[in-house]
Amino acid sequence: MPGCNEHYVAHILRDHPDFVPELDYVAVVDDKVVGSIMYTKSYIVDEENNKIDTLTFGPLCVLPAFQRQGIGTALINKTKEIAIKNKVKAIIVLGCPYNYCKHGFKNCIDYQISNSEGKYPYGQLVLELEKGFFGKKKWKFFYSKAYDLDEKKAEEFDKNFQEKEKKYQPSQTEFTIAVRAYLG
Repeated sequence: MPGCNEHYVAHILRDHPDFVPELDYVAVVDDKVVGSIMYTKSYIVDEENNKIDTLTFGPLCVLPAFQRQGIGTALINKTKEIAIKNKVKAIIVLGCPYNYCKHGFKNCIDYQISNSEGKYPYGQLVLELEKGFFGKKKWKFFYSKAYDLDEKKAEEFDKNFQEKEKKYQPSQTEFTIAVRAYLG
C-alpha cells in the first residue's frame, strides 16, 4: 500500500501514557532535523505470569537523502546507552532483520519470546541488554497499544497538510513479509 503512517504515529505517541520522553531524540545536520527515534514501554510475560518491562522503538526515521550514513545507528546507540543505564532488560522491535542485526538484535525465537499469540515472527527482534537475563524460560511479548492506529483518524490528520503523492517503497513489502512470516 502506498504511503506511510509514521508521521501520524509520531504525532499521537507523545500524548500516550506509554511514551518514553527521555528516549525521544532527533538527529540534526546543518540545523535541519534529518532523523528521529521514539520509544514506548512494552513488556514480556513468562510462563508463571511474571511481567518484565521492556522498551520498543518506532518510529525510527531518517530522511532518504541521509540514510546509510550512520544516523540511525547513532540514534539507536545513544538511546541504547540510556536504556542500559536505566537497567532495562531488552529492546524489542518489529522490523527487517537486515536493518537491526548489525546492532546486536536477534530473532525473538533465540530468546523464546513469542508474540502475544504464541508465534515467533521473523521480524520480531530482540536486543538483550542484560546478558543471560531470559534464561530458559518462555516469554510472550506485548507492545504498546499506542501502535494500534485508527486509520480513519490518520487520514483525517493528513488533511491538515498539503496533499502529497503517496509513494510505494519496496521496504514496505519487506516489512510486511517480516512481521507476517513465522519461525519455529
